[in-house]
Amino acid sequence: MDRSKASARSKIVRGPKRAHYDEETLYEVLDDGFMCHVSYLYEGSPIIIPTAYARKGNTIYIHGAAKNRMMNSVLNQGQACVAVTHLDGMVLARSAFHHSFNYRSAVVFGMPVKVEDEKEKNDVLKLITDNIIPDRWDEVREPSKKELKATLVIGIEIEEASVKIRSGAPVDDDADYDLPIWAGELPMRQAFQNPIKDSKLSQELSVPQSVLNALKKD
Repeated sequence: MDRSKASARSKIVRGPKRAHYDEETLYEVLDDGFMCHVSYLYEGSPIIIPTAYARKGNTIYIHGAAKNRMMNSVLNQGQACVAVTHLDGMVLARSAFHHSFNYRSAVVFGMPVKVEDEKEKNDVLKLITDNIIPDRWDEVREPSKKELKATLVIGIEIEEASVKIRSGAPVDDDADYDLPIWAGELPMRQAFQNPIKDSKLSQELSVPQSVLNALKKD
């Protein structure tokens, strides 16, 4: 996935200096998140849906109900496009025109394949769950056979992808640098807040280790 192999659909034209096509950078962006957006066509209309995901090797996995419109449309189309974006901060320039964001984004193209094997489906659901909250799977009840049957799991082998990253200070016009206007970066990050227990808990249960670890990580 180097620059020379980027096709017309994956090549970044606007801001090419911010483009990356190597696997290492792509995997870093993908592994920093757990929510993606999947695009598909339904009865001729383009639709984008957010969903959870996880990566293993060169494959992205998503899941949904067996009758999920998005999942089945992606399978029927025989191709998938998945996007992941991390917003790292606001870039406040001296001019309105040059305001921007610092971000890391990836757009992935690949062939969707239905995961049929029951054990593999269960393993993928563990992968997705632990990608959201590490080690959470070991604290909960695993899916029943009925639940597994009602769940559709798709693996998307990454055929090509592009990553675009913007970082650093605003870039203003030379004539604007002397203006008495504050400019700079406003960093942002996603962080967990204090957990709120379910009101229907039947006993006094302590906060599980997976949640404590997530809070500690932040």
